[in-house]
Amino acid sequence: MAVRLGTEEHYFVGLDVGTSKLCLLVGQLTADQDLQIIASGVVPSAGMRKGGVVSLESLTQALKAVRDKAERSLGYEISSALVNLSGAQISSLNSKGMAGVTGRTIGRDDISRALDAARSIVIPYNREVIHAIPRGYIVDDQDGIRNAIGMHGYRMEVEAHIVTASSTSLQNLEQCIERAGLFVDGWVLSSLAAAEMVLTETEREMGVVVCDIGAGTTDLAIYIEGAVWHTAVIPIGGQHLTNDIAQVLHLPEETSEMIKRRHGQARAETCNENQAFAVRPFGDGKPFQIKRKELASIIEPRVEEIFGFVRQEIKRSGYDGLLPAGLVLTGGTSELPGIRDVAAKVLRLPVRLGKPEHIRGVADEISAPHFSTSLGLLHWAELMQTEGASLNGSGKGVLSFDMDRMVDFFRRLLPG
Repeated sequence: MAVRLGTEEHYFVGLDVGTSKLCLLVGQLTADQDLQIIASGVVPSAGMRKGGVVSLESLTQALKAVRDKAERSLGYEISSALVNLSGAQISSLNSKGMAGVTGRTIGRDDISRALDAARSIVIPYNREVIHAIPRGYIVDDQDGIRNAIGMHGYRMEVEAHIVTASSTSLQNLEQCIERAGLFVDGWVLSSLAAAEMVLTETEREMGVVVCDIGAGTTDLAIYIEGAVWHTAVIPIGGQHLTNDIAQVLHLPEETSEMIKRRHGQARAETCNENQAFAVRPFGDGKPFQIKRKELASIIEPRVEEIFGFVRQEIKRSGYDGLLPAGLVLTGGTSELPGIRDVAAKVLRLPVRLGKPEHIRGVADEISAPHFSTSLGLLHWAELMQTEGASLNGSGKGVLSFDMDRMVDFFRRLLPG
């Protein structure tokens, strides 16, 4: 989260463990208290599928490689990092917790006691609470309170969003990270990290969905009235597009990924009938021509399926009528041409592309949408260190925040 590397300055470290790439970023606060990226390491991922570990050895070796690359860039040893979480092992629910105040002024200890009560829910023995984030407060039956600290009352309740994860999945991922020489400072849900970089305060207040489409998963987070109300992970992503291309056109996976990035289009009707490109199939076959419209006709049904699942999840949350700000797309697959049009057609919501902006010290390639989660992790690390976010007794895992500090943090992320 924050480490000292032989100086008086703090360095914040975020590790994005994805299905297609691993990204390790190091940032530090400037004299103006702005976060600046000072080192980075990006390598292809291995041993991950749909956000879960499928090969301990492969992932460990990839993690060692990304750590070495970041350390060469930084010039110091990196010992710990804040790590993202995704995959089907994630689930969430909303809960309430109460704390008696007996007529005195509400303080931070009262907020902590209420949050502890909110996350004291009955969950299966093989799951752990990762996040306990307040949505709002109720003081003596007065609801809609954004910040209860300093108010007088006898009974205070907190409405919190609780995120849990499979204990075995956490242990497998943590084992690989520790084998690579890093300690896990804490876990952050990928969609929440990405939201820090792509949402505006107005969108959070009005009601918005952030949709982070990675290689293996699609991560959702619904924000209403400035707080997160629902999160979910859909186990489908950009890798499924690549697999479809490989199977239909009988191409190697590497070739399929390359043509998806170079020539892919999510809407077949917008493609020129005469546009074509050459590819080489399996074996010793000679290169052959593929029309771009034919490629788009393979991609478009899968993209529609992804947003069909997104629509189902939004309806399942019960908040589908509370999202006037629409949907913000981010993640690597969000850069596919035409994908916003498909999303708007399927979801019937306003859709825009979200990417990190106004980040100091970031190269152009790292300011792209597929690095939203990576950069968001650094802001969570800074918040945990400077804004008093609390961790559970083990030193990692449960993250909970006071609402007023969270609002101030969000405002600092806005452009300008």
